[in-house]
Amino acid sequence: MAGIFGVSGLSFLLVTFFTPLLIWGLRVLKLTQPIRTELPPDHQAKRGTPLMAGLILLIGVGTSLQFHPAPLMTLLCVTFLLFSSIGFMDDFKKAAWQDPSGISGRTKLVLQFAFTGVLLFTLFHSFSLTSDITLFQGFQLHLPVYVYIVIMLLFVVGSANAINFTDGLDGLLINVAIPTYFFFFLITNKPEVQTFSLVMIGCLLGLFLYNIYPARAFMGDTGSLAIGGSLSILAVIEKVEILIPILFSVYLAEQFSVMLQVWYYKRTKLRLFKMAPIHYHFSLKYGWSENKIVMVFGFISWVSVLICWLLWKFIL
Repeated sequence: MAGIFGVSGLSFLLVTFFTPLLIWGLRVLKLTQPIRTELPPDHQAKRGTPLMAGLILLIGVGTSLQFHPAPLMTLLCVTFLLFSSIGFMDDFKKAAWQDPSGISGRTKLVLQFAFTGVLLFTLFHSFSLTSDITLFQGFQLHLPVYVYIVIMLLFVVGSANAINFTDGLDGLLINVAIPTYFFFFLITNKPEVQTFSLVMIGCLLGLFLYNIYPARAFMGDTGSLAIGGSLSILAVIEKVEILIPILFSVYLAEQFSVMLQVWYYKRTKLRLFKMAPIHYHFSLKYGWSENKIVMVFGFISWVSVLICWLLWKFIL
């Protein structure tokens, strides 16, 4: 166990040391964040901030594989890389062409469904994943494999995008994702999951030093989609599907606020929130600072993890 904490600390130091070099390179290449015109004035001031700093999280992939080269670790790292590659394509188009829209939503979804399908197929055929969902101790819901796969396809892609929505303020996603990774570290009996989770926490803490308000760089979809994909696959591997509404509460609130905003506007031509995702609503309606929103959302994430850990320990 001491070795795992040591490799997490190493990841933190590597990210802390190399992130300034990555930021310098992104500035030289002029790969900076374009800002959507509808965002608040304080966000317009962030125009020109280097994008794709999430590339630094790939240090975690290399460190994890070096420390624990096992098939399950390879799968986790491949998951991170696949979702990161989608985010990279999106970020590169945004930064290189200064186009806030990036690649099309359809392209991103097609790639996400394709990659997730391959990952689920691999989990079933190489890692003995079952189609059972544990509801509570001694009781499982037995689903046909094809039904379970369809549900998990929708869950992984939906959750990855929900987590991606959360990356809207300086340091927000990092502050919310660290507790989620810590949950998987707490509950697993798989050394690969323990190592991967702690390494990612170390990497995120290192990046947080440069992403906290005012951010010197944005992780972009390169980082946020990779975090989303890996956390979602971890939930499948650890068979905690029933806990997702609580464990992913912040991410789901962000996603559903967007869906509700669109639905409500189409019906009434009015906005339910000042702006969606919902973190913008707290800023525009209540005047919360970015740091306050980040702290509150992070606290909610820690509470969600505590509740889920108690449910997992005494009910599941």
